[in-house]
Amino acid sequence: MARSFTAQQLRTRCAAIVQAAGSSAEEARLVADNLVLANLSGHDSHGVGMIPRYVDAVLEGGLTPNASVKVVLDIGTMLTLDGQRGYGQAIGEQAMKLGIARAKEHGSCIMALGNSHHLGRIGHWAEMAVAENLVSIHFVNVLSRPVVAPWGGGDGRFGTNPCCIGVPIEGREPFVLDFATSRVAQGKMRVAYNEGKTVEAGLLIDENGHPTTDPGVVVVPQSNGLFGALMTFGEHKGYGMAVACELLGGALTGGGTWHRPADAARAVVNGMLTILIDPRKLGTSKSFEREALAFVEWLKQGPGAPGSGGVRIAGEPERETRARREREGIAIDDQTWAEISAAGSKVGHSG
Repeated sequence: MARSFTAQQLRTRCAAIVQAAGSSAEEARLVADNLVLANLSGHDSHGVGMIPRYVDAVLEGGLTPNASVKVVLDIGTMLTLDGQRGYGQAIGEQAMKLGIARAKEHGSCIMALGNSHHLGRIGHWAEMAVAENLVSIHFVNVLSRPVVAPWGGGDGRFGTNPCCIGVPIEGREPFVLDFATSRVAQGKMRVAYNEGKTVEAGLLIDENGHPTTDPGVVVVPQSNGLFGALMTFGEHKGYGMAVACELLGGALTGGGTWHRPADAARAVVNGMLTILIDPRKLGTSKSFEREALAFVEWLKQGPGAPGSGGVRIAGEPERETRARREREGIAIDDQTWAEISAAGSKVGHSG
């Protein structure tokens, strides 16, 4: 069963829990707004269902309320930043504001952010950049229990390692491509498990390396105490992209890569390499505006495949879902809501 909530109801409840866990009112609002925006966008895996994990991470000491981004290096066009295990919703915004300012001043910025707690939906950071008419490219790694198997492997060796590209398009909504290199996000399996659903074939292997449709294999320990794993998208191609995200988002940023046995820690630590480009300073802005718009319109003019609903570009589904969920509300399954309530109780908020 599920209940429907307005976006504001969820913001209020989540902000109260995050504040009870030690955050300032402003940080709690920022975290709650970001999580609810993920739900509104249709990405429930990165929405308010993360609150229980955040609370556990705070209580364990793996997530530090009210931390700020630390500038390790700043040469104008390059930034190296340390997130100091702060809430990614706050650290990510601070980092992106710094990177955007540098890109607008110099024309580009390469920003290496390490040691941030969960950055949430990476598309949010691309949306910040395209709102300033900047192109953004993001490579992210995940330091947490490894839940994705390498191509040809039989157990989890790395995280869902997302990649994101944002491109502003003159006269249209932006192109925002945001995807996990696993076939689906880990959080989607948590949602499916809480809702008591099985998932389509080809997404998962069980704890013995065999295909399964049970999302529980990556959510709770199985009979032998082990977990299953998600598969990468596109077989060896998605696997290659996942490795690139680990090397760029983890090794190059200084945040580190995963190469140790799994533990039960609840913290989710991200590294993110971001490349920001100002087309207006590249000398190709006029042709860029013309050609980007022409190409997208060319795509949209094509006939839709039978039953497809027509051609869309990345970012459109999220914008459509936001409009609908703002009107109709956001459904939260009973199990997820119970976990959120239990998280509130842990920090003295009974709400």
